[in-house]
Amino acid sequence: MSKRLSFLAAPLFALAVTGAAPLMADDAPTADTVIATVNGTEITLGHMILMRNNLPQQYAQLPDDVLFQGVLDQLVHQTILMQSYDDAMPDRVKTALENEERSLMAAEAIQATLDSALSDDVLRAAYEEQYADATPGTEYNAAHILVETEDEARAILSELEDGADFATLAREKSTGPSGPDGGNLGWFGEGMMVPSFEEAVLALDVGELSAPIETQFGWHVIKLNETRVKDAPAFEDVRGEIESGLQSEVIEARIGELTEKATIDRSGETGIDPAILKDTSLLEN
Repeated sequence: MSKRLSFLAAPLFALAVTGAAPLMADDAPTADTVIATVNGTEITLGHMILMRNNLPQQYAQLPDDVLFQGVLDQLVHQTILMQSYDDAMPDRVKTALENEERSLMAAEAIQATLDSALSDDVLRAAYEEQYADATPGTEYNAAHILVETEDEARAILSELEDGADFATLAREKSTGPSGPDGGNLGWFGEGMMVPSFEEAVLALDVGELSAPIETQFGWHVIKLNETRVKDAPAFEDVRGEIESGLQSEVIEARIGELTEKATIDRSGETGIDPAILKDTSLLEN
């Protein structure tokens, strides 16, 4: 982007704390409420809201009164500068405006498509298809003590069988990251642990200790603390996930439908060197 275009898109270059506070009208303000005029050109509340929403995060966190005055100052300054430009609108500005309009209107079309296609009934049907026949899965809560050798693991198992406290031994002797937490691994389902570890857990009854088990991490002594059945999630808990999963499908289908109906001629791309997109000098006039 040229320096001139970058300047037009720049964030606030002056944020003033002082100055007149926004005027309060008798009626509730709307996006069309005129906040200021510059040589007859109106600056509305809608203009200010859009600029404020597009600010970088460091500006957006400023107090409301500072932002209000700063945004208004920026729009006033931009309007004065725009009015001072006597020549015809440069091609690069026209092109930028065309791209911006295309992008914004495409986003509106996408949102309209999603609002129409992803109704509550559609989302509930997708939920039923995904979860209605799902078999409830078992989750496991286990703890382990991880050491380097089988002999160490067998010695620890012997201590545990003699009545030693599992969590205390884990804190003292486990080399794994769960050691400081008493070896607790929390809840996990099938497929989340390495096969030999999982196989050992599935073979245990609640409260039972495993024989020493070897994995690529070392030797483990495992205790199964608890199991529970995990039912299918409630619709509202996964509504957003289902909606997100369908969005791409809906948008692709809509674009495909529109593409089939459209008359598209791409003959202009023939013979064009793709590297030409780097040549911003073509935008100069």
